[in-house]
Amino acid sequence: MSRRRQIYEGKAKILYEGPEPGTLIQYFKDDATAFNAQKKGTISGKGVLNNRISEHVFTLLGQIGVPTHFIRRLNMREQLIRQVEIVPIEVVVRNVAAGSISKRLGIEEGTQLPRTVIEYYYKDDALGDPLITDEHIACFGWASQEEMHDIADLAIRVNDFMSGLFAGVGIRLVDFKLEFGRIWDNDFSRIILADEISPDGCRLWDMNSGEKLDKDRFRRDLGGEVEAYQEVARRLGLLPEGDTTVLDLEKHRKNREKK
Repeated sequence: MSRRRQIYEGKAKILYEGPEPGTLIQYFKDDATAFNAQKKGTISGKGVLNNRISEHVFTLLGQIGVPTHFIRRLNMREQLIRQVEIVPIEVVVRNVAAGSISKRLGIEEGTQLPRTVIEYYYKDDALGDPLITDEHIACFGWASQEEMHDIADLAIRVNDFMSGLFAGVGIRLVDFKLEFGRIWDNDFSRIILADEISPDGCRLWDMNSGEKLDKDRFRRDLGGEVEAYQEVARRLGLLPEGDTTVLDLEKHRKNREKK
C-alpha cells in the first residue's frame, strides 16, 4: 500500500491518511520515551513487536464485543484503523501498586490492590499529563457523563479479559494505559477503544520471578528491552520459541533500504 499524507506523529507512532474516508494507517516506531519524553532512546524492533501484540489483543477484544478502532494489520509495522476523535484523557487501570501510585501514596511496589483502581490523566505533554478527577472532566467538557460511564465500563471489561489472557501465559498484569475515541454517525457519537495495547503501555511481570517484561526496562535502565518484548510475543503465541524471524526480516528490510 502506498504511503499517504502524514496526519500526526506521536512519541511511538505515526498516523497517515488511510485508503478510504474515515480510515488511517497507524505506523509503529522504534522510538522509546519515558518521563514525558525527558528520556529518549530507540528499542530496535519494538515497533514490529508492538504491532503484532496490539493486533492480537485488539482482535481478541473485538471477538468478545469490545468496540475498537482496529481493522486489520497491513504489514510488519502498520495497521489500518478507524479514524476517531480522541478523548483527551488517558485511562490507567491498576491492579497492583507500581510506578506513580506507589510514589504518590507511599505504597510498596508490588502490593496487590484491594480492588482495581481506575485513574484519569489529562493528555497534555506540556503539562506532564496531570492526574485529574471526574469533576475536572465534567467541568471542562472533555467527555460527557454518559461517555465516562462507557469508558469506565469498557476499561473494566478490558482489564478482566487481559488479566486472564496474561495470567494464562504466566504474566501478571500490573497496570496499563488505555485511550478512547469517538466515532460519529451524523449528530450521534459512540465511544470505542483506540491507540494500542502493548508492553509500551502495560506493566507486565513474570508471575514466578517478578521479572519486568515491559517498558520499565527502558525507564529504569535495566536493559534487555527487546528480549522482554519478544518474550511477551512468544508467550502469546506470536513468536515461536527461539524464533527471531520477525526482527530478522525487519533488519533485512532496513539493510535493503540503505543500498
